[in-house]
Amino acid sequence: MTAAAARVFHALGEPTRRAIVERLAHGPLPASQLAAPLGVTVTAVGQHLKVLEASRLVLTEKVGRTRTCRIDPAGFAVLDDWIASQRSLWERRLDRLGELLAEQQERGS
Repeated sequence: MTAAAARVFHALGEPTRRAIVERLAHGPLPASQLAAPLGVTVTAVGQHLKVLEASRLVLTEKVGRTRTCRIDPAGFAVLDDWIASQRSLWERRLDRLGELLAEQQERGS
């Protein structure tokens, strides 16, 4: 697993960060609007946002006193690549298992 993929999984391993990502999937929001529905402080949201930014799942931009957050597709591309590689690996393994079972069945018949 790459370091980038490990950061994404670490970031998404925490329920509050997943909730932030789910809320941002509907569009950009100020950090202050992320805090209240999650039952956490704006300071806590800021800490979660740092982890999400480090994993490239979220981008934030500060204009004046407002920090606006939005989804960053880069982190999801890393996740998609990891999932694709795992899918390919397991498809090859299962195909080989199917071949072995078919050979075994032919010998037994």
